[in-house]
Amino acid sequence: MKEQLGFDFGVEQPQRLTKVSPARLATFEDCPRRYRMTYLERPTPQRTGPWAHSTLGAVVHNALRALFDLPVAKRTPQRAVALVAEQWKDAGFADQEQAARYRARAKGWVAEYVEDHDVSDDPIGLERWVSAPVSTEEGSSRPTMIIEGRADRIDQRGGELVIVDYKTGRREPDEYEARASQALAMYAVAASRTLRMPCTKVELHHLPTGTVAAAEHTGESLRRHLERAGETAGDLRLATDTLDAGGDGDVLFPARPDRRCAWCDFRPSCAVGQEAAPAAQPWDLLAP
Repeated sequence: MKEQLGFDFGVEQPQRLTKVSPARLATFEDCPRRYRMTYLERPTPQRTGPWAHSTLGAVVHNALRALFDLPVAKRTPQRAVALVAEQWKDAGFADQEQAARYRARAKGWVAEYVEDHDVSDDPIGLERWVSAPVSTEEGSSRPTMIIEGRADRIDQRGGELVIVDYKTGRREPDEYEARASQALAMYAVAASRTLRMPCTKVELHHLPTGTVAAAEHTGESLRRHLERAGETAGDLRLATDTLDAGGDGDVLFPARPDRRCAWCDFRPSCAVGQEAAPAAQPWDLLAP
């Protein structure tokens, strides 16, 4: 009918591109209600206080970033230890004694990291923001969404980029976790487009154990990650647009109660989460 009426001129209608980040997608997949509270509700609902494991992770990340900002000759274990001391905060720890133990542990982690790794090369990016339009439709080059985010570190090795992500949690990562990480895959794609260099290798550097879990992506594995991201982005966009049009937020962004409700940032504002699990202490998720 459109062709008969002369309305089809062979021009595709522009498609609105959704900007997505690994953090937004992961939050929506884990719990749509937490996504709504984090990114949509204003003023932001009441949150918990700081978590010790988050404080510890931030300190280590910031210390390593500051280390790589230094001239190569100053990237020593002793300087890394001093940077932990400079960055340290006690937020979320049970008491000063516990904070002191983990401060000493963090100093040991970064010192060993510098001793065991070659830190003489300058990364191509530190906490680098990368963003790129991508297509999730096989065989199509038309962008369907914009992926973006901030990578801990981007190395250049042998003419290719490598995504490095620091971990300070309880569990030692493995190759499967590195390969399955949607965040690392999205950073690899965005970094490749932003910096115009191939990027298929991703690494998880676990400071407590010194483990480096590495994975090499293929074009097919990256495409699968993008397809999954595109599906989640579509659901997220539909829910947000319907909410803006007057839809019921509790229906569009339902809670998904499970044991993670124990340490959810928005537990004080979510009755469903409070019933799902007892509250965790702010230091419960620290690496043992």
